[in-house]
Amino acid sequence: MDSLRAGDGTDLHLRRWPASGAARGDVLLVHGLGEHSGRYGALAAALNAAGWHVTGFDQRGHGASAGARGVIPAPEALLADLALVIDAVRGPGPLVLLGHSMGGLVGARFAAEALAPAPAPWSRPLDGLVLSSPALDPGMNAAQKALLALLGRLAPNLAVNNGLKPEWISRDPAVVADYVADPLVHNRIAARLVRFIVDGGACARALAPRWRVPTLLLWAGADRCVAPAASAAFAAAAPPGVVTAQACPGLFHEIFNEPEKAGPLARLMGWLARFSDPTVPEETPR
Repeated sequence: MDSLRAGDGTDLHLRRWPASGAARGDVLLVHGLGEHSGRYGALAAALNAAGWHVTGFDQRGHGASAGARGVIPAPEALLADLALVIDAVRGPGPLVLLGHSMGGLVGARFAAEALAPAPAPWSRPLDGLVLSSPALDPGMNAAQKALLALLGRLAPNLAVNNGLKPEWISRDPAVVADYVADPLVHNRIAARLVRFIVDGGACARALAPRWRVPTLLLWAGADRCVAPAASAAFAAAAPPGVVTAQACPGLFHEIFNEPEKAGPLARLMGWLARFSDPTVPEETPR
């Protein structure tokens, strides 16, 4: 594990899983809220076996990276951090971003910036994007929205419990037990980070009809951590030749950690095959 230093001096820790021999390209993993990149070792091993170099990094305020837990210093901090990591990871082959939950929201918002009339300095091109149960809508109720508005004005960096229950992530008891026992997992979130998630999801959904980067969107049909309807809405609005989308009925939030993980994993590997064999037909299940 090594690290990068963000512009404000925050150290971001990276984990690398290199493929043996020549690689098809690089997959960059972006984890979800409260967790860290170390939880993705099994997924990285599967990607390695398929010929991909894999890198994960702990987002600021998470895992082994520095920063107050669940806090961001500015609305675009996570996007600028991601650009820094992309610059460090990008090799001669294709770069595919794979984001889960909040990481999927970060990836979607990052890709959406390329559609702006004048993209931000942190904008970078992506060859592909994979969204796993992305937090395109956190599913907040009216009371939570009112609290967000209040805290956003009075205490934007006051970290509170995120309200997510460990048993919502997977129907595999071993996955849940490991998550609960993991000392690098936390349950904190501050209003500024919530606002980033809410606004970023709205931005991505609004730009779905103009989407350009090849994207695989897989979402859990029985998700209680984020609103699965937002993924369905994004899929319905996006160009089918650009976005390949599929719901995973009955699965909980972490689709690659469910008992039926072989299905989503096969869909991922099939979609990634396009980057090494252009004759592989694109699948667009709806």
